[in-house]
Amino acid sequence: MAAKGKTAPTVKVQQGNPLTKWFTRAVVLLVFLATYSWLDTIKDRWYVFNPKSLHELAQAAIAAAPSPDDTTFMVQYIAANLTATYPSSQIALNPNTSEWVISNAGGAMGAMYIIHASITEYLIIFGTPLGTEGHTGLHTADDYFNILVGEQWAFAPPNLEMERYPAGSVHHLPRGYMKQYKMHEGCFALEYARGWIPLMLPFGLADVLSSTLDYVSFYHTARITGREIIKNLLIGKI
Repeated sequence: MAAKGKTAPTVKVQQGNPLTKWFTRAVVLLVFLATYSWLDTIKDRWYVFNPKSLHELAQAAIAAAPSPDDTTFMVQYIAANLTATYPSSQIALNPNTSEWVISNAGGAMGAMYIIHASITEYLIIFGTPLGTEGHTGLHTADDYFNILVGEQWAFAPPNLEMERYPAGSVHHLPRGYMKQYKMHEGCFALEYARGWIPLMLPFGLADVLSSTLDYVSFYHTARITGREIIKNLLIGKI
């Protein structure tokens, strides 16, 4: 206890130089951007799927289907073909064709079956028997929409004409581009994206937080995606 009439000495807390803090942050940011730029130049080495082969697979599934609207057959055909083509030591796939989850993204609503998810690739089947319309999103990955059943329309200014993608065609959306799109009643597609997949996830989950509040679908989407990414990382698939 301090003696009576005397005040206890004050302890001065020295604050760091603000310029030093900002310099450190700038260095960290520059290192991050440099690392990202370098990884972006070599990410192709981690791709397993090929857009051309997947388009051919989609066309083969359409041709083999008993009827042009037999979506269930096409889904099973695609899953069986992929499982037989790609060894489990090279890439992890989800063969459970009954594992569908509701998807709300960019204002569009449908259901998706996640066949594959990793850091640099994802492959899903997405669609709805009711029809839907929305924003494609602005992504860090190239997206290939292989139409299996039905028809998809798209629009991107300054081109004021509608783009049409019938069954058997592929709609390629390069990374950094966006469009308005519409999937007509009974439209399903094999969707393949290659690039930085984790950076696409907020687009797929934002509608849940901002409007639908469908936390059940949010949970299952995150659970399945996380599970598949981890399965692939464990075998060295980035």
